[in-house]
Parts: sequence; structure tokens; C-alpha cells
Amino acid sequence: MLEKPWFERIESHLKIVIAEKISAAALEQLREPDWTVLTAEQLDGKLSHHLESADALIVRSAVQADAELLSHAKKLRVIGRAGVGVDNIDLDAATRQGIAVMNTPGANAVAVAEQTLGMMLAMARHLCRADALMHAGRWEKKSLQGTELRGKTLGIAGLGRIGMEVARRARAFGMTLVAHDPFVSAGVAKEQGIRLTSLDELYAAADYITLHVGLTPQTTGMINQASLKKMKKGVRLVNCARGELIQEADLIEALKQGQVAAAALDVFTEEPLKQSPLMTMENVILTPHIGGATHEAQEAVGVQIAQQVREYLKHGVIQNAVNVPSVSAEEYAEMHPYIVLAERMGAFLAQISEGSIEEISLRYSGHIAEWKTDLIRNAAIKGILNQVLEEKANLVNAASLADSRGLRVHEAHKVKVSTGGAGSVLSIYLKSSKEEHMVKGAVLRGTLPRLLHIDDIDVEAPLERDLIYLRNRDVPGVIGKVGTILGEGEINIADFSLGRRSVEANTEEREAIAVVHVDAQVPDEVLKRLEKIPAVRQAKAVRLF
Repeated sequence: MLEKPWFERIESHLKIVIAEKISAAALEQLREPDWTVLTAEQLDGKLSHHLESADALIVRSAVQADAELLSHAKKLRVIGRAGVGVDNIDLDAATRQGIAVMNTPGANAVAVAEQTLGMMLAMARHLCRADALMHAGRWEKKSLQGTELRGKTLGIAGLGRIGMEVARRARAFGMTLVAHDPFVSAGVAKEQGIRLTSLDELYAAADYITLHVGLTPQTTGMINQASLKKMKKGVRLVNCARGELIQEADLIEALKQGQVAAAALDVFTEEPLKQSPLMTMENVILTPHIGGATHEAQEAVGVQIAQQVREYLKHGVIQNAVNVPSVSAEEYAEMHPYIVLAERMGAFLAQISEGSIEEISLRYSGHIAEWKTDLIRNAAIKGILNQVLEEKANLVNAASLADSRGLRVHEAHKVKVSTGGAGSVLSIYLKSSKEEHMVKGAVLRGTLPRLLHIDDIDVEAPLERDLIYLRNRDVPGVIGKVGTILGEGEINIADFSLGRRSVEANTEEREAIAVVHVDAQVPDEVLKRLEKIPAVRQAKAVRLF
């Protein structure tokens, strides 16, 4: 059985650099007999030096993993961010170097949800002003009369882990819940007592609005002059997500005019917040980005990122990655044989083709067509590119490398399959400057990668380490001559697969293809003897790793 289709062979001795403080419980997740773990206290300010031999890097938010730092990371496989935001990591540079970047969404969900509810209560009952007045020696009850959360409508923009945790707690306060999230089904929302609406409907209905969306081109500045005008007069706004979601100047104006009664902000466009009009407004609560800053949450994110890094290094399982598709351990186990198949099919194609590569197309048939196929695609690209490029491709950077070289990559999915007894079939088409080839393959008996077709010729062959690929005229004697030459070269044949193109009567000789699985690498002199067989048009040695 060949090695797993990862960009590096799994080694027993690994080095993990933890550049910022994490809990003792998190460190325990990385204790392996042959693993070296360097903590922040042991780095002595020489992070770039230690990265030269590191396999994994764990950071929080202070360390800037930019292109300059990553240029020292020759072996690095993964960066783990103990937290959600990855602004301190150069994702493009990491992807080009084949480094998976993971974060920990949801580990601090309860902490952020509790902060959100705390801010809502503080606005409803004027708690911050009441505290300040009391510390100033003033007993003022009349001006501090507040309102209840009970019976109010809470609009939740974004129903991810944090949004759902907010909803559960707000429901306990007797609030009516409306939410906008195009990626959550109405059924799931209904189970939590949430009514899904459009964003405009949410703005119009909500007494309180809380933001829990990621930062994208679509969400940047979503709270602006236009959206604020759509809200109820006297709405209260909470933002514990990203500062860039709000146009601060527009919010300040709405607060002054009373369109927004109060705002509670934990995040800002520029942090730390300096010389902002928000700092002088009584109807604004400000906190210094502490939504996830609880002892429990900080321990949780540390433990979670350590577990994710461990799973990646030990088993290749990608969880919560931001620059490569994430899969669960169960999904990866099911997908792994097809990742192996795709890489070997790609490597086979690249070695039988001549000319510079121009286009790669993949087609998925059967149940694999319903999967997230990015890793399978990247495995095929990896198998192809690693035959011709000095810069090695892996499951993280394969698509990026192909794109940087102007290679066209296409994918198509066909759920129903009609090919023989194989439940799922992968087809890969490779076009070069000189020729085109198409191969089809499947996984048999759960783990065995097999070729099914080459250029529409039925040739079922094992995709194992050493192969000989022959194209010849379909005439008698070829098999015998091939066997004789291999025998004289002391090369044992493990499997001899044949196929020929069907032709109509009264046409030229048929073309045949053979894939010979042998027990050793084929020497050049043996290959040259095979090429001299009169009926043989092409003979190539293929080695799969």
C-alpha cells in the first residue's frame, strides 16, 4: 500500500512552535514521545529561527505571521490560530507555501453570547451610567428608569454558533427572535424559536439588533446611513463581531438624531479605539474587544486548536481551515481512498503525456459527486504538477499553483452513474501542447485505486507503484515479446491489463493499450527494448508514490 497522498510523508519526529501563551491543558494535547514542543517562553525572541525546522505554528492575535516570517518556514505544514480572526496571518503567502491555516470558530461562542446579552441588559437598564453616578456620589433613580428585555424583538444578523447561543439566551428572557442568515434552513431556525426574515424585514421589526456575521465584501459597512434609516426609531444596536461591519460616522449621526437610542460596541474599525466621538457619548457602551476574553473561552480555544493541529499532523484531517476545505474525521476517512485515486490518476496522466500542460478537467460521477470535492481536485492537480514542477504541490496549494501558472482547471458533477459496477467514477482529462488524454478510475473493495479506461479503451489496471504503459498495434505476438523482454531483465510481472479500441470492419488495424504492473522500477535499457518492438508505438515507465 502506498503512502497517504499528503504533501509530505508523515514523520514520527515533529516540531511544534507555540508563539503565544496557551493553557496547560492545551499543551497536553500536543504531548507525543517524539514531538518537540517549544512554548513562547522558550523562543528567546528567535521565532523566525525556530520556524526554519518547525512543522506547526500556533499563535493567538499578537504574532504577525506575515510573508516575511513565513519565508523562514521551510517545513511548516500548519498554522493554528487560537481564536477566530486571522487578520494577523498572511493567507496568500501561507497558501502558496502549502501551509494550512486553521482557526477555532465557536470555541468562544458562549463567552461572546454572554457579552452580547450583558450589553443588551446594560443598555436596557442604564447600568454603566448608574454605576458611574454612584461612584460619583450621586443617587439618581428617576433618570435611570429602564426597560425590560421581555416582550422585545431581537434581530440577529448571522445564525452561526454565536448567533445561536445568543438566541437560546434571549429566548430565556422572553424575547421574540427574528434572524437573517441565508445559509440556515427555516426548519433549523424554527426548532430554536427563530423566524427567518430578509435583512430589511429584520431592520424594520427589531427593538434590538446584534451582529454575528463574518467580514466579507457583502457585509463590510452593512450598518450604514441607508440601513439605519430602515430600522425602528429608538433601536438598540450591539456589535461583538467585527468593527468593519459598521460605518462608524453614520452610526454616530444616527445616535445623535435619536434614530438609534443606544449602541454597545466591543469591536471597532481601528483598534485600539482612539479619539473617537463614540468615547464621549452617554448612550454608547464601549468595551476593548473582550467578547471572547473569559478564562473558560481562552482555555477552550487553546485546547481546540491544539487538538486540530494534532489531528492534522497525525492523520491529515483538516478542521476549521480558512484556506483549504475543512472535513470532519469521518468525512476524511470516507474521502481518503478517492484522494489517493485522484493523485495516482493525475501522476499517471502526467507521466504518459508529452508537451506542456494547458488544461485539467475533472468529472465526478456517483455518490462522490455529492461531496465537497476540493481535496480530490487538489490531489489530482498535485499528482500532475509534482511530475513537472520543482516547487512541490500539496492538498493546500495545488489549485493556487495551477492558477499561478495559467493552467485551466474545470470540474463537473454527475450524481447518477451508469458505468459498470463501480458506484463512483472519477474522470480526469489532461490537455497538453502536444496531445490529449482521458482516464477514468474508481475505488474497488473500499480501498483499491483502479484504472477503468484510458482514452475510451477499457483497461482495468491497479494503480500501484511501478507500471509500464504501452500503446501498440493490435497484432499477434506483442504480449509474448513484452513478457520475454521483462523476463530477460529480471522484472517480475504482477498484473498485465489489456484493452483495445473497437473499430468497424474494413478499417485500419486496431490500437491496443497495455498497463503492466511490475515489481520493480523499469530500467531505461529495458524500456528502450520495449520501444523497439515493431508493433509498439509508445512505451513509458510510470512510477507512483
